[in-house]
Amino acid sequence: MPAMFATVLFPIDRSRQARETAAVALQLVQQHNSQLVLLSVVEPGQDDLQEVAHLLEEAKASFEQAGVPSQVIEREGKPAFVIGDVADEINADVIVMGTRGITLETDHQSTAARVIQLAPCPVLVVP
Repeated sequence: MPAMFATVLFPIDRSRQARETAAVALQLVQQHNSQLVLLSVVEPGQDDLQEVAHLLEEAKASFEQAGVPSQVIEREGKPAFVIGDVADEINADVIVMGTRGITLETDHQSTAARVIQLAPCPVLVVP
């Protein structure tokens, strides 16, 4: 029987909550022996590219320390749309993300709420 969550997409950002959500992503990946894909979305003109690259490397290293290899994807654009597109591209079985963090869109709807509307797969939102 194929794994229920064969591919887990974990969008990360600089928020404190992203670190807390990482623990949930790790647990899910370990329980289901999933492939982990880390995604960082760079908003043009708003994010420091070096800082984002460093964040991805840190996250990858901390998952590897726990024995979980990961693939890293870095994209540019509006977070909710990019997360949905990448989930579709990699055929993600679940997206794991926090309720806050990433960034608030201009209409003040959280990125998590937008992702839930746009995602091609289930979204596990960690409070």
